[in-house]
Amino acid sequence: MGSSRHSARWWRPLDGPEPRFRCELCPRACELKPGQRGFCYVRLASDDGLVLDTYGRSSGFAVDPIEKKPLYHFLPGSTVLSFGTAGCNLGCRFCQNWDLSRARSADRAQAQASPEQIAALAQRQGCASVAFTYNEPIIFAEYAIDAALACREAGVRTVAVSAGYIEAGPREEFFSVMDGANIDLKAFSDAFYRRLCGARLEPVLDTLRYLAQQTEIHLEITTLLIPGENDRDDELSELCAFVAGELGPEVPLHFSAFHPTYKLTDKSRTPHATQQRARRVALEHGLKHVYLGNVYDPEASSSYCAGCGERLIERGGYRLGEIRMRGDACARCKRVLHGVFG
Repeated sequence: MGSSRHSARWWRPLDGPEPRFRCELCPRACELKPGQRGFCYVRLASDDGLVLDTYGRSSGFAVDPIEKKPLYHFLPGSTVLSFGTAGCNLGCRFCQNWDLSRARSADRAQAQASPEQIAALAQRQGCASVAFTYNEPIIFAEYAIDAALACREAGVRTVAVSAGYIEAGPREEFFSVMDGANIDLKAFSDAFYRRLCGARLEPVLDTLRYLAQQTEIHLEITTLLIPGENDRDDELSELCAFVAGELGPEVPLHFSAFHPTYKLTDKSRTPHATQQRARRVALEHGLKHVYLGNVYDPEASSSYCAGCGERLIERGGYRLGEIRMRGDACARCKRVLHGVFG
């Protein structure tokens, strides 16, 4: 099947005797000659500039509970239409979706789907939202933005599951059409980002600050705890202090369990005790909504009132049990629960 090439945005030509272009979508700032691809592999230099060759192509669709993203305070109990393409602008050695994110062929994204078809499919499936996920949606920003606009026209909300590695200009455009986001904060160490992701920490922190301080987008954060790499008490303490102090204590934080995969198979699975320790550190820093992922722990998966401590949303895995809310507030003390509730 031929590729679906679409003019890319966020690039500029460079001076010189031969055509060269700099991509300005993410902090990598790849400089490309015609025929060369960026680190993400899906942004390609032609003779006239950059193109995105996965526009209108998906690596597959699935109907998921919104809690699987994970988003626990965004239309809980609803279903979301999940889709992605191929490629990524990070090189995480522990990637859980490496078969898509590290795909070296755009042919991993074979299903044709226009933005309008995505919105219509979500409606037919009874999904309250569409998630740009599986691989990094920032690298197919033109496609994601058009799909989000089509969803908005159809009354379907959109969420981005992203590593947040993006420059300031495109960041504003990309997130302006999103209703929710879960950002992977992979660690609170620049050395970790450089060594295990081939990236830097500060641009991710900038994205988190932007979303929390300058937008109305619903934000949640996920950190995958990798034994011996990002699970020390001092680093967890710094991460939680950043979330509480700069993003807000009511921003939900998820600590997920790692399992050995891709290029990090010498590490063991994350012990449940490590996740519980991380949750204790977060609660001690004043965070109100701290969850554990990739593990069955109903207590640490349920949502509690930040005022009176009442359990408001009971969860076991991705299944919801009893809900003790009236609208968006605690049924007992009437305190509003931070989030988006139908």
